[in-house]
Amino acid sequence: MPFGVDEAGKGPALGSMFAAAVWVDDRARLPDGIADSKRLAPTRREELAGRMRASDGVRIGVAEVTPARIDDPETDMNSLAVAAHAEAIEAAADAAGTEGPAGLCDACDTDADRFARRVADACGIDATVEARHGADDEDALVGAASVIAKVERDAHVAAIAAEYDEYGGVGSGYPSDPATRAFLEAYVDDRGELPPCARSSWATCEEVLATAEQASLGEF
Repeated sequence: MPFGVDEAGKGPALGSMFAAAVWVDDRARLPDGIADSKRLAPTRREELAGRMRASDGVRIGVAEVTPARIDDPETDMNSLAVAAHAEAIEAAADAAGTEGPAGLCDACDTDADRFARRVADACGIDATVEARHGADDEDALVGAASVIAKVERDAHVAAIAAEYDEYGGVGSGYPSDPATRAFLEAYVDDRGELPPCARSSWATCEEVLATAEQASLGEF
C-alpha cells in the first residue's frame, strides 16, 4: 500500500475538516514512532510531521473542507469525507508523480467497503482504494496520514484562536468543550451572529444563536 489516508476535524463545531494522504516509495522512510495521532502528544505529532515533510520518498497531499462546505444543505459529512479523501489522494499522487496508485483509508462510514468504493469513484485518477475501520491504529501509513491531518487541524485551530484572541481563546472547537461554547456565546453576545469559523448547521451553534435571540427578544 503506497499511500494511506485519514481525516481530522470531522466532529468539531468550529473550523475546517482536513484529510491527508501520505505516499511513500518505501515504508522504511516513515519515521519511527508513527501511531494514530490520538495516541501522540502535540509536540510529538509536529516532530513526526516535520520529519515526513522533509523526507525524500515521502509525498503528502492535504485537503481542507471549510465550514461553508460543511454547512451546505446539499451535502453531508460522509460525502464530504469521501471528497476530502479523494482530493488528498489526488494531491499526494500528483506530488509523487504517480498514476494509478493504491492505498488504504481509515473508513469514515459504517460500511468500510462502501466508503472505499465512493472514494475511488470520487478520485479524478485511477486509484485502487481499500478502507478499514481502525486503520489509523493498525497501519503505519494510515497512522502517518492521521498525524499530518491532525497537525494541519491543530494549526488551523491555533490560527482561529489568534484571530479571536480578544475572546480569550476558542478551546478545541468540539461541542463538548466548555471553552468553545463560552467563545461562541461571547461572540454572539457581542456581535449578534455566529463567527465565520463556526459550523452554523451544528446543533451547538444553532442553540447558542437561538438562546441569544430569545434573550434579546426578552429585553423588549
